[in-house]
Amino acid sequence: MDQYAVVGNPIAHSKSPQIHQLFAQQTKQEINYEKLLVPLGEFNQHLNSFFQRGGKGLNVTVPFKEDAFEFADALSERAQLAGAVNTLVVKGDGAIWGDTTDGVGLVADIYRLGWQIKSKRVLVLGAGGAVRGVLQPLLVEKPEKIIIANRTASKAVNLSEIFKPYGTICGCGFENLKNKPFDLIINGTSASLSGELPPLPDAVFSSDSYVYDMVYGSEPTSFMEWADRQGVAETSDGLGMLVGQAAESFRLWRGVSPDIQPVIEQIRIQM
Repeated sequence: MDQYAVVGNPIAHSKSPQIHQLFAQQTKQEINYEKLLVPLGEFNQHLNSFFQRGGKGLNVTVPFKEDAFEFADALSERAQLAGAVNTLVVKGDGAIWGDTTDGVGLVADIYRLGWQIKSKRVLVLGAGGAVRGVLQPLLVEKPEKIIIANRTASKAVNLSEIFKPYGTICGCGFENLKNKPFDLIINGTSASLSGELPPLPDAVFSSDSYVYDMVYGSEPTSFMEWADRQGVAETSDGLGMLVGQAAESFRLWRGVSPDIQPVIEQIRIQM
């Protein structure tokens, strides 16, 4: 049976084994998928051991995505732009290929929700790795414009410069946001994990705004609740993005695309 795993530290909380088992059942694939806790500083030796034992592919989570970027023999364009890798694939010649599937997962979930990206004004909050990993797939969908807003404006500006060849994008500080609403607002900060809120002017929200928080939980996040109080059209957490990025990894490994909707529903019940 082909072996796959997710590596990280910590890793006990990971839902990846349940998600991939549901994918395997749905698509009639026989795989074994496990969680591997990798001590800090021992990433390369643990990965070499896994692949030497015949492992076919890995998911990589914090804090090892940049280590995986360096470990891979070759990289996809989106991984090169993201500066990080969350999926490793063994190719036919034995080479290890690195990709990042977070942006594909986000875009797939936005469309699953019935929301739109093309020709829309998009506000992305944060300028860390989570945001960098999704910008290129968002720009491929041809929004009117993406504005990256971050507490440290220079980080947002620098990030926007990397992606300007792919579409209309700019960066600014939270305080520089104009009092004009956005069609789609994506929270890529970790603020919701601590119940905090980014310092946004209320005017970025309108009754026509769709609001997505990359963080997920058993209850709506603080950011979603705040947006709902502003009277936005709809909100969503990031569980569908988690399942969507896993589905893209599964496709890269197995050559088949699972249906994410029933898996999202099943994981939501378990939360």
